[in-house]
Amino acid sequence: MLDFSITFFITIGNIVLLFLMLRAILFKPVAAFMENRKAKIRGELEQAAQEKEQAEALRKQYEFLLQNARDEGDRIIKEARQMAQQQAQMILDQAKLDAEHIKKAAEEQIKAEQQVAAMAFKSQAASLVITATGKLLGREVTAKDAETAAKQFISELEMN
Repeated sequence: MLDFSITFFITIGNIVLLFLMLRAILFKPVAAFMENRKAKIRGELEQAAQEKEQAEALRKQYEFLLQNARDEGDRIIKEARQMAQQQAQMILDQAKLDAEHIKKAAEEQIKAEQQVAAMAFKSQAASLVITATGKLLGREVTAKDAETAAKQFISELEMN
């Protein structure tokens, strides 16, 4: 059974006194330390959350800038291709014009050479006609006779 002697009450008093002393000396500083530690951890967690939000905002901003850069690059490439196609078309058009000019110049030169050849032919033909006419008639052909015969011969050649 329990013995409730004076030692028991002194021991209980010592325990209560020890509890009060420890509470005053140890529990309050430990509780304050724990409260400070809790506040510090809470502050660090809040700071980490803010930094995470900032990092997320920066990531989104960089992704936006990167997408804009890609879009700008695509636009520049598209414009460059269009410009190259336009320049190629301009070069082709200019080449066609140059070819047409060369063709026209060649045709004009051919016509001029044909006219020169025709004139040479006409003059040679006229002199042959005059010579042949003179031999056929057995006399010398006058300038008027030669001119008439040459015109007639040339007109017959032009009809054929």
